[in-house]
Amino acid sequence: MLISQILDDAGKRAVVVRNGSEASVLKGVASTYELVQEAIAKGQSLTECIRGHELGAAVDLEQLASEGRLLLPIDHPDAAHMHLTGTGLTHLGSAATRDAMHAKAKNDDANVTDSMKMFQLGLEGGRPQPGHVGVQPEWFYKGNGSCAVAPGGDLVSPGFCEDGGEEPEIAGVYVIAEDGTPFRVGFALANEFSDHVMERQNYLYLAHSKLRPASFGPELMVGPLPEKVEGTSRIYRDGALLWEKPFLSGEGNMSHTLANLEHHHFKYDVFRQPGDLHVHMFGTATLSFADGIGCREGDEVEISAPGFGVPLKNRLAFKAAEAGAAQVKVL
Repeated sequence: MLISQILDDAGKRAVVVRNGSEASVLKGVASTYELVQEAIAKGQSLTECIRGHELGAAVDLEQLASEGRLLLPIDHPDAAHMHLTGTGLTHLGSAATRDAMHAKAKNDDANVTDSMKMFQLGLEGGRPQPGHVGVQPEWFYKGNGSCAVAPGGDLVSPGFCEDGGEEPEIAGVYVIAEDGTPFRVGFALANEFSDHVMERQNYLYLAHSKLRPASFGPELMVGPLPEKVEGTSRIYRDGALLWEKPFLSGEGNMSHTLANLEHHHFKYDVFRQPGDLHVHMFGTATLSFADGIGCREGDEVEISAPGFGVPLKNRLAFKAAEAGAAQVKVL
């Protein structure tokens, strides 16, 4: 089952449920967030809660995508209570790309990069037995809900950026119950947009490079993540295919279990605040930057994977360079 949000013919938000190729508006609910809160309050699974609502008119999601009427599959009424975060070096093969960005002159043990060391830690301890705690992954913060860009929207790099490039990933979506329990809503395609030139200068610039917008959706997969996800990432320039490469995800392609990544995010009290929404991106081993591609204004990124519905598409844009420093006034 897949869930999405659209603008209906009256320009109002509507929740859409898709089973197979059939997609219909879900009656009696104004947003996915409201639906999730209803399921938690009733002690139901999301699927059970959906079955308690009537289905309305059928919709063509592909057509709505072409009309720019797809919204994020879930958002929060208060953007400050929506958190975009992620992990890195979590996939088999992800270290090769990262290590090349931070490679040192020598290849002996004393000169192994921090990226490779962290990846090796994940291989050794990222898949603990159920109920046990494994090694913690690389973790980063991207921003709040104001940084979440709807499918079809522009991913805009700031004027001080040095690069803006795609990262095709799977994101987990979570809502925190009143007692502080995280509930996983489902999974979605995500573009964890980053500044790879900035990151390459020094690994400690990773935190800066990740403070960029991101997009996810358009549809949210309800239920377990497939053991292996085999998707495709594409970049189009001036309407022509510029770059294409498969991306792999799912636990069968990862050095960490999802449970371990979830534990190391939600072990912090600050991420278990009642009502908050979390979109946590699980990493990738594929990015065009590693193949020497430099994205430009107007490039379109398309991320797709079987079972996840409509592909995620976003254009890239760059703000003009900013002159001078940010100004802070004193009260």
